[in-house]
Amino acid sequence: MTEQRRVIARVLSDSADHPDVEQVYRRAAELDPHISIATVYRTVRLFEEANIIARHDFGDGRSRYEEMPSDHHDHLIDLQSGRVIEFHNDQIEKLQELIADQLGFELVGHRLELYAVPRRGKIAPEQG
Repeated sequence: MTEQRRVIARVLSDSADHPDVEQVYRRAAELDPHISIATVYRTVRLFEEANIIARHDFGDGRSRYEEMPSDHHDHLIDLQSGRVIEFHNDQIEKLQELIADQLGFELVGHRLELYAVPRRGKIAPEQG
């Protein structure tokens, strides 16, 4: 692995949010000003193909990335701020299993994304 790929890997690993390629590039360029946007695009694609990172499309027209999660989680996307909140809910997991079973299937995976806006007069809690 080249040093520039290490920098990009570190940026992705240190990200508490789900950055797009432009954000990864800006953060990587702060660490190594010689990194080009093309290198970031190629490296992100390589990491995705190697299942090192997961790509998400949260409906905002840009692909966003996170390290391949070790534990399953779902996402709630705040449509006003663009913030992505990771969560896990055992009731949702059981319901999905039940639905698949009732339809005659064995669930082998899923992806759940909830799109929301803060309630009027409420400030959404700060989360990852």
